[in-house]
Parts: sequence; structure tokens; C-alpha cells
Amino acid sequence: MERLLREIKREELIKLTQDLIRIPSVRSQKEGSNEEKVAIFLSHLLEEMGLDVVVEEVEPGSPNVIAVLQGEGEGRCLMFECHTDVVTEGDPSEWKYGPYEGRLVGNRIYGRGACDTKGNLAAAIKAVQAISHSGIPFKGRILLGILVDEEGMMSGVKHFIRQGWATGIHAAIICEPVDNQLCITQKGALRAELITIGKMSHGAMPLAGLNPIPPMISILEKIRQLEEEEIERLGKDAFLGYPSITPTVLQAPVRGEPQLNVIPYQCRALLDIRTVPGQSHEALKKQLEEIVKEEERSINTNLGSGPLKEIRETLEKNLSKGISFQSTLNVFEDRPWTKTSREEWIVRAVSKAIQSVAGEEPTYGGVPGATDGTFLSAWAGIPIVTLGAGKWMIPHQKDEWVSVEELELTAKIYAASALEYLSVIE
Repeated sequence: MERLLREIKREELIKLTQDLIRIPSVRSQKEGSNEEKVAIFLSHLLEEMGLDVVVEEVEPGSPNVIAVLQGEGEGRCLMFECHTDVVTEGDPSEWKYGPYEGRLVGNRIYGRGACDTKGNLAAAIKAVQAISHSGIPFKGRILLGILVDEEGMMSGVKHFIRQGWATGIHAAIICEPVDNQLCITQKGALRAELITIGKMSHGAMPLAGLNPIPPMISILEKIRQLEEEEIERLGKDAFLGYPSITPTVLQAPVRGEPQLNVIPYQCRALLDIRTVPGQSHEALKKQLEEIVKEEERSINTNLGSGPLKEIRETLEKNLSKGISFQSTLNVFEDRPWTKTSREEWIVRAVSKAIQSVAGEEPTYGGVPGATDGTFLSAWAGIPIVTLGAGKWMIPHQKDEWVSVEELELTAKIYAASALEYLSVIE
């Protein structure tokens, strides 16, 4: 083990992390700001390391990089999964140091992607290089999956799976900033769009139209009640906390400029739904659809009866052609929750590596958001764990940083985990 760990060079790890930060790779259509440049840089580096490298374009300017270190003979395949994209830096003037400067200050490297997740990408690469340079023989192979668009719709990992790369992978370590906890579960996510459709009218004559905003408020209140019921039913997950259904966008009108004295035609809401083990996504979607459709039925029933009907007929002359209420629910992204048993060999291997390298028992945890590992687990059936340097609250904020000491520890744990999992040849 000492022979392996000596190959992890702190200065080389710092330099590679800085080099990666200094290549902007924000998910954007702007040429030079997507993942292409960092992918080209890495493909050359990995080829120089002696790995078999394939570059596959997922979208224009956004290529996946797949690199393989082959061991001796048949055995398992372990994947290190990382992503090259980062989120926007926001206003650069708000940063203490330039977001793409990669400045080393004391024990910290600052910059966008320092911990999410270019530092961990550098740690994984240096771990694989250390295994190669150490000359320690192992069975099977190590695959570096350096993918695009993790911060977006995760098109990189979806493409990776559809192209058949996941076939034959026995386990994966997801390289994300989780304070070097051994994370064996992660929340699922549903992303949904709600639309309520009424009839545009003058604010002084609301009965001449149909305001889509109050029905939206009613729907959101019923969804809040559903969230409370799910919390009551499931309780608090030991690693993930509570499930949630959070409206994050409320917009009316959906198109055009709003005006105080105009009742809009449509109202739109976006829902960020986070699930925990024990929840069925299909059942949850059906419950949401029923809430939306019940509101639609109730509104339209009330439109066609009682005094309201008479008033509207006077205003519209023909109610059947004039006014009706519609609502739609579109779940446009479905990311299942994941849970890996502590008895899985990858969990046992990483646990043993942490004990060997850090001299302490692992701290088990869960990931509050979805990762590329979501689809590796749900679509490809690959057992996953998530581990990496970086404090939980640092990603996506200004002055993002990663500890050099923690990053070095991460690289050593990655290297030791790989050899534990792939069974060193005696």
C-alpha cells in the first residue's frame, strides 16, 4: 500500500486541478465556454499516461472522454465517474479571486469547479496514474468516465449508457464533493411543469375572463398537503432527511409582459421534487396528476352552474364557446433515488481503503441531490458509491474552494479502493 500511496504527488495534484479550473467549461452554447477544450486537454493527458482513450461527442462542443487502464487477465471493471462541466460563476466581481484563476492560497485552491468537481476529477486521474506507475498488478480494468452535462440534463451519462459503455462495468465510484463521506444512497428527483389555462380579460371585469392564478394556488396548496402526507408516511431518512415537493418558479403570464390590470391567459409553475427510498415515482406522478385534474373538474363544474353561469352568459353571450379551464402536468425529468447495500463489494472495498489510508472508520452518508450515478444505478444496474473532497455547502457558490490536504487524501482513497476492489494479484 505504501508503494502505491507514494505515487500520489501533492504538487502534481495541485497543478492538474489548477489546469482544469483554468479551462472554463460552463454548460453553454457559447463557443469556448463548453466542455470541448477541457475534454481535448484530458484526452491528450490520458493518452500520454498510456491509457486507451475514446472521445465521443454527445452534443456539439460537449464530448465524453472514456479512458481505460487494463490490468492483467480477466476480472471486474471499476468505473471512476467524473464530469467536466461546471455551473456559471455569476458576477466575477463578487469573487475574492478570479473564478478561473485556480489560485492556491494556503491549503486551498480557489475557482469554479475546484470541488465540484474538477478537483475530484484530478484526484481520480492521479489515482489511476499512481496505480499504473506503481507497477502493482491487478485483475480486470479501471475505466475513467469523464462525462458532460452533469449540471444540466445529464446528457453525458445517458449517452454513455445508450452507447453501451456501461455494459461490463461491475461498480462505480462517483467523484463528487461529499466531504469524503462514504455515501451509499442519494435522493431521487422529479422535475415537473404545471400549466393552468384560463381566459385573458380586463382586471376591472374579471368575470369576463378566467384567472388561471387562483387555481394554480389551489393546486400548489394541495401539493403541499401531499408533501406533508409523504413526510408523515416515510419519516426522516437516516442519510437523506425528508422528501420534498418545492415550487421553484411561478410565472404569469407565461409569455409576454405582465400588467397589473390584465388577467393573464396562463400561469406556469415548476416543481423540484426530491424523493427518498420508499417512494414510488410512478405512484407520486399519479397523485400529482389526480390533484391537477380534480382542480380542472371542479373549476369547470362551477363555471357551468348557479349564479356564476348567469353572469358569465350575460358577459360572454355564449359560455360554451367563451370560457373553460384547462390544466396540464408534464414531468420532464425522472431521476430515481439510489441505495447501495453495505454488503456490496464496492462498499466494503472503499470502507477498507478509508481505514487503510485515513486510519479511521468511514463516515457513511447520502447525497441530497442527484448525480450521474443516478442513471448508472437506475438504468444500468451498477452498484455505486459517492466519495470526494469538498465541503457540502461550497459547490455552486462564489469563492468555491477545495482543501489540498483533503484532495490528496481523496486521491489516495480512490487508488486504494481500486486495488481493494480489483483484488491485487499476489
